[in-house]
Order: sequence, then C-alpha cells, then structure tokens
Amino acid sequence: MQETPLGLNIGHLLLYTMSDSNSTDFTNSSTFILLGIPGLEAAHVWISIPFCAMYAIAILGNFTILFIVKREPSLHGPMYYFLCMLAITDLVLSTSILPKILSTFWFNSREIDFSACLTHLYFILSFSAMQSGILVAMAFDRYLAICEPLRHSTTLTNPVVAKIGLAMVLRGIILVLPYPFLARRLPYCRTNIIPHTYCEHIAVVKLACTDISISSYYTLSVSFFVISMDVFFIAVSYTQILRAIFSLPTKEARLKTFGTCGSHLCVILTFYIPHLFSTLVQWFGQNVALHFHVLMANMYLLVPPMLNPIIYGVRTQQIQDRLLQPFTHKGTSSFLLVL
Repeated sequence: MQETPLGLNIGHLLLYTMSDSNSTDFTNSSTFILLGIPGLEAAHVWISIPFCAMYAIAILGNFTILFIVKREPSLHGPMYYFLCMLAITDLVLSTSILPKILSTFWFNSREIDFSACLTHLYFILSFSAMQSGILVAMAFDRYLAICEPLRHSTTLTNPVVAKIGLAMVLRGIILVLPYPFLARRLPYCRTNIIPHTYCEHIAVVKLACTDISISSYYTLSVSFFVISMDVFFIAVSYTQILRAIFSLPTKEARLKTFGTCGSHLCVILTFYIPHLFSTLVQWFGQNVALHFHVLMANMYLLVPPMLNPIIYGVRTQQIQDRLLQPFTHKGTSSFLLVL
C-alpha cells in the first residue's frame, strides 16, 4: 500500500485498525524482509536504472544548489536560505531509501534489522514533514517580498530565518517521534515480509497481530494537522499575493512579479500533486495492482528531490549566471587571447 507524503495511508488505515490476532505463523523477530516491488521482481535490475539516474541527478543538483548559494554573496538572502533547507531535506529523503532499494535490486540484499527499519521509517516521515513546513516558509517569504516589500528585509532577518528553519525541524522531529515507538510496542506474529521497497509505515504496522487503532488514529491526526494546515497557510499566502499582483497597473509588471513565484509554485505542485493523486488512488483505486502503489510511493520520494534543483536552476537567473560563470568566463578569455 502506498502512503501519503507523511507515510499516512488515509484510505486504508481504518481497514487495518482491527487486525486478526488468530494468525500465529510468525513470532517476533529482529529482522524484516523487504520484498521490493511485488510482481516485478524479474524487472528489478531494469527498474534500478531510472531509479539510480534520478538519485544521481538529485545528489548532483542539490549539492550544486548548496555550493552556489554558499559561494555567491548575492544569494545570501531568505529565499535562498530556505532553498538550501529544501535541498538538504531532498538529499536526506532520497538517501534514506535509494541505497537500500539499490542493494535489494542489485544484490538481493532484502534483510533489514527491525531497529534499522524503524529508523528508516522515522527519517522518511520526519523529513517529509520538514519539507512541507519549508514550503510554507517559502510561501511566507514570497508574501512579504510582494505584499510587504518594505518590511521584507527587516522581518526576515538571518536570525528569524534560522528560527523558522529550527521550528520546522523540531516540528518534524516531535510530531513523528511517536511513530517508531508505537510500531515497536506492537507484537508481530503474521510474517516478517514487507511487500515494499522500503519500510513504509502502514506496511510495517499492518503486520502486527493486535489492535493498531492507537497508531492509526495518531497517524490520521498528524496527517490532518501537518498537511491541511500547511496547505491552508500556503493558500492564504498566495491569495494575498494574487490580490497584490492583480492590483499592479501594467501587464508587464504583473507578469514580472508573478514570475518571482514561479519556481516556488512548481515545487509546491511537485510536492503536493503526488500526495493528492495517491490519496485518490487509495480511496477509489482498490483494484489497482500492488506494484503500482509501490512504484508511486517510490516516485513520490524520488521525483521531487530530482526536480527541485532543476526547477530553481532553470527559473532563477542568479543561479543560472553563477552556474554558467566558469564557462562564459573561459569562453571570453579564449576569445580575448585569439584577438
């Protein structure tokens, strides 16, 4: 089963709230087996090629963003600091799952320690929550830059940006912290086989042979609190931004101002649209094959980290200029030498 961005399988959670406790085929073990993509085991090596390519692009792109922002003083501002935070969460999210997926696909290394599985689960969920929070912070930055430009530099000072980043980190850490503890206290007596490529939360807890209602209701509560609140604040910010844009006197000014939000809007769509699609599939796609759910869960965690640096690299002139500077400088020097 696939989860929402925070590992929250809303459509199927209540289905597994009351588990059958009569199945005793398996006794608690310290090791779980990751099945990979059920039904597509023969194609694991081929599937690993695009997975590996996406991971390589994500690593290269996000490290490039971090390097450029660090080296270029003109990029030392709130928007680019938040972009660096987003790049770090992208790196952690993709690195949390890809090495284990590739070891499963390439070397058939399917075993994972139970404690490592819970740690795996925790990193994915907590950094997904952090990423959602950072998108809210970026929306607030765009709101101030467009609607309150005179207050932007005095409001979003470096200490304030650091505090916002710390608040997003603490929110992800604290809200997700109960997940592994709730999962650890459950007795597992069905099987130790997880039909997934990584330790997805609901895929782990549904192996329990007892009532998982506490874990289920907490999951639903966190899902509502994080996703709905973040989407609400982003919507409010962009409502005010659009009002300010439409009040501008000329079409050129409106397009230029709206263009400063283009990268952030693309990243928001990249993050939340897969969440909406996965929720619809889970509510109305009961007949969808399990391997499709698993592939979607992997795409959600792999595609945004790959696309985010590309989006900002293509749409942000300052990043483009800094990225192309060595080549343009070299070309200019060669031309002068010829002259």
